[in-house]
Amino acid sequence: MKSICVFCGSSDSVHADYFSAAKQLGKLLADTGIRLVYGGGKTGLMGAVADGAVQAGGEVIGVIIPSMNTIALAHTGLTRMDVAPDMHGRKARMHELADGYIALPGGYGTWDELFETITWAQTGAHEKPVGMLNIRNYYDPLLAAMDHAVAEGFVFSEHRKAVFCDDDPKRLLSAMKTYVHPRAAVKRWLKEE
Repeated sequence: MKSICVFCGSSDSVHADYFSAAKQLGKLLADTGIRLVYGGGKTGLMGAVADGAVQAGGEVIGVIIPSMNTIALAHTGLTRMDVAPDMHGRKARMHELADGYIALPGGYGTWDELFETITWAQTGAHEKPVGMLNIRNYYDPLLAAMDHAVAEGFVFSEHRKAVFCDDDPKRLLSAMKTYVHPRAAVKRWLKEE
């Protein structure tokens, strides 16, 4: 993987552990030569992950929409900032630039990006790894809901197992590097088999 897209929250009103983990992930990506692609913001975990990568000399590409490309919100220290016309274009551009995806804790926008990415993998639109960095057990309730969806027959177990999760960024990245896309499950899901 040469490029990882990170989805994460932009709120500044969260526990310090989240900021620390985001900065650590940014630094890890830079130290391992992996380009960071993210939403272009300077607040919350978005700013922390970008700062971690920038301060470690990494390449960072932000993708932002015009209404968020402001002095108050946009990060100015990036390698490059792409401006997309709208949220759909922003997500498409981030997907285009990435070889894999990691969701840090966040809210509705982060979940939207995460689940769209998982859904695209489920339907065969991409074959890239998807992971969640589970700081402070943030994603435990979501993981339980995903497991419940498998138990109830709404999600194939192969698709659930294809979403990596760890509370350690090095372990998460290492696991993602072993990813093998569940092509057989995609064909079964699309009724091709």
